[in-house]
Amino acid sequence: MTYSLAIGDRTYSSWSLRGWLLFAKSDIPVDVVSARMYSPEFIDMLKDFGGGRLVPAIRFDASGGSVIVSDTLAIAETLAERHPDKHMWPQDPAARGFARSITAEMHSGFAALRNDCTMNLRHCYQGFSPSDAVLTDIARIEKIWSEARSRWGKSGPWLFGEYSIADAFYAPLATRLLTYRLPMSALAKEYVETTINDASFKEWRIGGLAENYVQPGYDMDLQTTPWPNA
Repeated sequence: MTYSLAIGDRTYSSWSLRGWLLFAKSDIPVDVVSARMYSPEFIDMLKDFGGGRLVPAIRFDASGGSVIVSDTLAIAETLAERHPDKHMWPQDPAARGFARSITAEMHSGFAALRNDCTMNLRHCYQGFSPSDAVLTDIARIEKIWSEARSRWGKSGPWLFGEYSIADAFYAPLATRLLTYRLPMSALAKEYVETTINDASFKEWRIGGLAENYVQPGYDMDLQTTPWPNA
């Protein structure tokens, strides 16, 4: 069972990070192909993944021929279905329902935070002033994380104790809270630190820095500080 995964810039592509973590944290082997976003090579790469314009996308062989799945939520559900032994969703039915709900909310929501604070793993900023809409998004995220951790997260450091699809989806948001020095409760700070200190995430970030490329339009004209524990 061989998968191929198409991704963009590791430093900036939050969707690519989610897709990659689904494989890395579940120990599912995958061949990764990547190209710089907005480049001709990016378009060429995606021709082998259905010809869409977005990453991540996966390709695998099944009875009847090659299968292509794009969109992180579709990829997550496909992998969970094909690898039930990996327990990618929480095992408790109530926890699993809540995990699916907050994952879907992450998939479609938090537009202000995502638009105003694009993922950038190169450095942290000083002096960023969040809008009221961003602060509203943060308050909702805090509520979600607090409920998951208090009800189901006591057995481990992740939202539901053990790592799940929900953690892969919220990883890029966790980095945004850090990159832009956004206000965080003690619980949120602890979860952000868990996310960025995870070995798989560190591997991803190191790979991004090795690309040694600054994507135009993704840096802000603010003073920067080094990424913690870099």
